[in-house]
Parts: sequence; C-alpha cells; structure tokens
Amino acid sequence: MKKIKIGFLPLYVKLYDDVVASLRPRLEAFYETMAKKLEEQGMDVIRAPFCRLESEFLATVADFEKQGAQCLVTLHMAYSPSLECVKALTETTLPIVIMDTTETYEFDPMVDPGELMYNHGIHGVMDMCNLLLRNKKQYAIAAGHYIHSDVVERTCGYVRAAVAAHALNGIKVGTYGGEFAGMGDFQAGQRELKERFGIDLIEANDEEIKAIRAAITDAEVDAEIAFDDANYERAEVLNEVNYRENTKDCLAIRKWIEKNGLNAFSVNFLKFTAETGLKSVPFLEACKAMTRGIGYAGEGDALDAAIMGAIYKAYDQASFCEIFCPDWKGNSFMISHMGEMNYAVSDIKPQLNNVAFNYTNAAAPVVGYAKFRGGKAIYANVCRDAEGYCMVITPIEMMDVKEDTFKKSMRGWFKPSTTVADLLEGLSTYGATHHSLLIYDATVEEIAYFAKLLGMRVITL
Repeated sequence: MKKIKIGFLPLYVKLYDDVVASLRPRLEAFYETMAKKLEEQGMDVIRAPFCRLESEFLATVADFEKQGAQCLVTLHMAYSPSLECVKALTETTLPIVIMDTTETYEFDPMVDPGELMYNHGIHGVMDMCNLLLRNKKQYAIAAGHYIHSDVVERTCGYVRAAVAAHALNGIKVGTYGGEFAGMGDFQAGQRELKERFGIDLIEANDEEIKAIRAAITDAEVDAEIAFDDANYERAEVLNEVNYRENTKDCLAIRKWIEKNGLNAFSVNFLKFTAETGLKSVPFLEACKAMTRGIGYAGEGDALDAAIMGAIYKAYDQASFCEIFCPDWKGNSFMISHMGEMNYAVSDIKPQLNNVAFNYTNAAAPVVGYAKFRGGKAIYANVCRDAEGYCMVITPIEMMDVKEDTFKKSMRGWFKPSTTVADLLEGLSTYGATHHSLLIYDATVEEIAYFAKLLGMRVITL
C-alpha cells in the first residue's frame, strides 16, 4: 500500500487540565502508542499537542494542511465538547476519519473506578459526530479496541479511500479516439466531467501523436523490448516488424501521457487505422500504465479511467474490468477485456502473443495476456440514473484458477457473495454500466466512503 500522510488529532477538554492535570502523562503515552500503531499500517503520522479550545483546533488543523496531510484522523483522549472542534473540522478540506477506541479492554463492574477518567472518550465521539452530521460534513468511523479488534486497520482503510476520493478533483484524463459510438451507459461530456467531478479532459490530437511517435528512436524501442523480455514471456514466435511498430505506438502513448501530465487515459480501438497517428492499438501500454498508477478504461470511457487514476493514489491492487460470461453451474463470472488489465494483479507472467486485428485496417498488435489472481476484492461500478451518480458495490472472491483454456485472453473468475442470477438482477436493477472497477484488499465500507465523499448514492449488493 502507498504511504499516506495523516494529521493525527487528539481531542481533549481544558477542564481536566484545570482540575485533574495528573491525567495527562498516561493519556499522552496512549496517544503515542496509537500514532505508532498507525505508522505500522503504513501511515506517515503528523503528531499534535492535545487540542481543547477552538483556537487550538483551528491552529492544529491549519498546521496539518501546511505540512501536506492528506487526511485527518481523530482520537478522543477524553470527552471533548464538540463546539470547540466543529469549526476547524467543518471548514477544512481534509477528509475526516474517526478512530473510536480506548486504552482499557475490560471495563466490567469490578474494574478500578480510576480507569473511568482514562476511557470515556467515546461519548465525546458521539457529540462530535452529531455536529458533523448537522453541518453536512462527511466522515467515516471505525470503533473497537486497538489490540483486540481491527480498528486500526479499518481506520487506515478509510484513510486510503478518502485520499483516493480527494485525488479525483483536478485529475487529468486523456482520450484517444473519443467514445465508442452508440455505447451510452458510461458517456459523460467534457463539461459534465469538469463541473461534477473536477476532471480535466484532454483529447489527443493526431498531429501531436504523430510528432511524438516520429521522434521515438530505435534505441528506445530496443530498450522497451528488452524490458518486456525481462518481465514477460513470449508465448509464441512474435512478428518482429509488428512488435517493433506496436512498441512505438505504446511509447508514443506513454510520452503523450507524460507530456500532458495525465493521471489517466482511455482509447477507442475503432479509432486506430493505417491513416491515424498510431498504427496499432497500444494494449501493452494500457497494462503497463496501470502498473505505474495511471488510470485506464476502454472504449473512450474517461470517467472510469479518471476514477481508476484516483483509486491508484491509495490502492495499488486494482484494475479496470468487465463482466463477460456467467457460469450458472459453478456460480461464478468470467471477467475480461480485449487486451488490458493491471499486471500488478496477475498471478502469472504476461504471455506475449501475436494478435489478429480485424476491426479496422490498423496493424496487428502484440498483446501480453494475463490472469487475475485469487483473493478477496470489491467489484465497484459507477453509474448514473435519473437522480444522479451512484456507485454499486459488492464484495467478491476472485478465484485462484490454476488451469484454464483462455490462454489468449485477459481473464479471471470470481464468485459473488450471492448468486450469479441475483447479482445480475441487482446490477441492472440499479443501472450498473458494463465497465467496472476491481479493487483488491478493500472493503465495502471503504469504497462506500469513497463514493460518499464524491457525492454519489451508494448501493451495496
């Protein structure tokens, strides 16, 4: 997982400093314990002094912002009056994740009464959350004992989701070839992308692409093919002329991405002809780009490509995908796409193959086919209904497939948490598109928070 900088905010009450100052040393030690627990989960923690008054909260949150915090995590050290913190928390642009825990695990009728003063911050959380809701400030909360539950891990999961959501605003996505004609479910125009999500859309210009491609040297092509030979396998004898030309096309897309500072891109394979800027579809580069954290979606789908780019800011193990075929008997689905997936989530080395391309007069590309690894994942779909944007989320189990007959396909199989029929009905009841996101090592709750921060209605199946 990517390292994320967080501001770790301890909430306290001035009254206790005035009348029971002896509480502080133990509570400060507990705060440091929790900071280290967060660091163990890959967080870069900005520490702060206990905040008690509005002026202290405002100053601390401003300091977090100045130091480049990507998210704010709160921890109630004791009860803290909500009107002291609410201004700082509602005015900041930082997303908020609440870690609701205490030091003592067992608090039964026989516990030392002195423990009460060290373990009652949970009702301060309730006070604060009420004010956040009333002020329409989104937050996520994880509760549990810091040793005897997964509260720290869940807190960090929400942090990752929040960072991904905030990365979408200002993201730059490029498209080559526009949208697939007649494919209406994912389409969103340039103005809507900008106004609704803050996404900047850049459409490729053939003359620009031709100039970039023409400047690529033989040495650059040789180096890229050497990289492929070191990391992938040749499943058959490749057409070297096509391979070199396709490698140029792939490098041209990479340089176009770099030149324009893109965070994501999409290509429409029907755009590629012998007359355009690129001579063949850059399937390999789509896969490589995803491994580098560049978002991607097929057929000119700029929105899903941009959302994938945002997801990659916090989740490495994710990929664009489509549901292809149901296995009614085995209660599973095959997912695939023409020649694109994130190689970071493959359980085999990509297998390089010659591919016939019959859709246009474009040259035949080389494709590196791969297979999705097994493991728990989230299948997420961004869609739009008459009321606005939604995210449909369902937990799945990617199958660990050892043998299959789809050697010349991007492929993977997953089992839904329900039946194939129920999931299909649910997806289309809520208008899910045929383009989706596959996110390993995430939870339904994390991705739901991601969607809520983007103002989407959340539907879980």
